[in-house]
Formats: sequence, structure tokens, C-alpha cells
Amino acid sequence: MTDRRLEKRVELDATPEQVWEAIATGPGISAWFVPHEIADDGTVTQRFGAGFDATATVTAREEGSRFALAADNPDGMPSQAFEFLVEGRDGGGAVLRFVQSGFLDEPGWETEYNSFDTGWDLFFHNLRAYLEHFAGQPVHNVVTVAYTPADRATAWPVLHRALGIDGHPAVGTEITLTPDGIAPITGVVDAAGAEFLGIRSEHGLHRIGAEGDAGCGVSAYHYFYGEPVDVDALTAAWQGWLERLFPVAV
Repeated sequence: MTDRRLEKRVELDATPEQVWEAIATGPGISAWFVPHEIADDGTVTQRFGAGFDATATVTAREEGSRFALAADNPDGMPSQAFEFLVEGRDGGGAVLRFVQSGFLDEPGWETEYNSFDTGWDLFFHNLRAYLEHFAGQPVHNVVTVAYTPADRATAWPVLHRALGIDGHPAVGTEITLTPDGIAPITGVVDAAGAEFLGIRSEHGLHRIGAEGDAGCGVSAYHYFYGEPVDVDALTAAWQGWLERLFPVAV
């Protein structure tokens, strides 16, 4: 174990009360991260897609200001700790400070650290977009993941073609995604990086991912706000779409 910590400071144009609701309740966290269920005893269930669930335990809850979790990792693995601190910002708005600890000083953990670093940047971008455009609306999550032994440089052209787009569009571009067998999605590109492409539509956030250089996780995360959607049908459709693009070797 090392003392290395991953720290983020996120400025948000929202009240501290709105930010607290978004980081310390199951429905709030689900609106920008992955589906979360927080039981009365402090047990947290996190659903990352394709049947992969993780659990954690609430270790601190100071109403309106501090929320902390410890991941329930397999035996022999370090327990990762996550802390969220909320405070008001001079002139209005709020500041969210985030700290993750529990990294090992071993081969492979630099990649692990960098993966968390990039991932949290996207999720906190989601948080900012949720609070700016969809605050207070109920979320309906569609979370799908698959895997390919190829790297992301190989996976992205496959994803681009299947989405009906010619490469990564620039942030601010209005596009329409046309995945086979799924209703088109029209919106504005609000995130475009080496591992993620994000579109904000009228009713939601849509994130396509390809993460990894030696073997690659591919994903499609969707946050539909407001009126309910058929989550089960959409999840099956997007999961099937990913698995057709990247079939599992047998």
C-alpha cells in the first residue's frame, strides 16, 4: 500500500444541497455514475453492467458536507476508499472535493491509477451536465459492457462505423448516432477523448467507451432523464449490439 491519492476538485453551478443529494443518495449517484442502491445499514450495491455488481460500505456521512465509502474488495486486495466533500463556493455554487486512496506500489497499478483518473474525469463531467441540464429529474440507467482482446485504437473504428459516424467528432458538433436495431440518438457532442465519446441529447446523456491498450473494455452507458423508458429492452439491445461488434471468443 502507498500513500498515493487521487484527488479531484470540481466546481459546480449548483447549490451545496443539490450536490449533496447527487453524491450521497442512491438515486443521486445513479444520475451521473452507475446505478447505486444504498441500504439503511450502509451497504452499497453498484451495478457496472453485464451482471458485474460491486459492493461497498458507507464509512462516513456528515449531513450536507462529507460522504465516504470503502469498497468491499476480494480477499488479498486492498480496500479502496472514496471520500466526497461538499462546500459552498464564494459568489454562489458549490465545490466538490474528491479523494480516492488504496493504491498499491506494484506493477500494473500505475495503469489502474490512470484508468481511475480518466474515468472520474468523465463521471464528474456527467455530474456537471446532470446538474446543469437535468437536475432533479429521475434517471433511468442503461449500462452495458463487453470486452475485446484488441486495443482501443483498433476498437474505435469499429464503434465509429457501427454508430454511423466518421471518426470522433469535435465537442459542440451536433450528430446522430444510428446503431443497428436501436432508435437513433441525436444530440451535441459534449465529451471527446481517447477513451470516451459523449453525446447530450434532449432527454439524456450517452457515453460510448473504449478503454485499454492491451485488451479493451468497450461500453455504452446511457442516462435517460424524466419520463420512463424500457430499461430492460434497451439494455438488451445495447448489450447485444456490443457483443455483435466484439464477439466473445469460444
